Amino acid sequence: LATGGRRIGYIPGPGDKVADCLSAVGYDVQLLPVATLAAADLGELDAILVGVRAFNHTPELHLALPRLLTYVAGGGRLVVQYMTNSRLAPLKGPIGPYPLTIAQGRVTDEEAVMVPKSPSHPILQTPNRLGPADFAGWVQERGLYFAETWDPQYDPIFSMADPGEAPLEGALLIARHGKGVVAYTGLGFFRQLPAGVPGAYRLLANLLAYRPRK
Repeated sequence: LATGGRRIGYIPGPGDKVADCLSAVGYDVQLLPVATLAAADLGELDAILVGVRAFNHTPELHLALPRLLTYVAGGGRLVVQYMTNSRLAPLKGPIGPYPLTIAQGRVTDEEAVMVPKSPSHPILQTPNRLGPADFAGWVQERGLYFAETWDPQYDPIFSMADPGEAPLEGALLIARHGKGVVAYTGLGFFRQLPAGVPGAYRLLANLLAYRPRK
């Protein structure tokens, strides 16, 4: 596992164990509860990862989004894990620099083929060169609450589908913002990392280290 930058800020979601899993493989993880974001020194971080349903669980996080995007514009990386957007658990504001909508899209077949939209994309190449073996052995499902529509600034990385259903492309979106990058992902890292799935660690490491082309 090549990790690139190791200093990761983690904005906790309700109950996920991703921060502990990243610490276990050598990342220096700094927890960033929403109440501390205003005073935190974000500039020392290589990337910031938002926990699952953090915007749902703590709507005040929407108020901190401009500061997070300022960090990104200066060259940082912000990775937002899945959020819900429903009558019972609505999003009450944006979660990135450009519009996207989240719906109920998911791929429940954990062996569904993950087809790269662009096989040469740096996300698939560095610091870990990813291949079909990295998407074997996933547990329970590929992911959930995929993006349904998105601004053209976002690039979809994968296409995938459950048997007999139309392909979905909203599992992982990446957009440049200033000198940095923002990603939204419905891929189930919160399940794969505690289960010790190597390819999920390698893909997330690439996301946390990604620098967009100039």
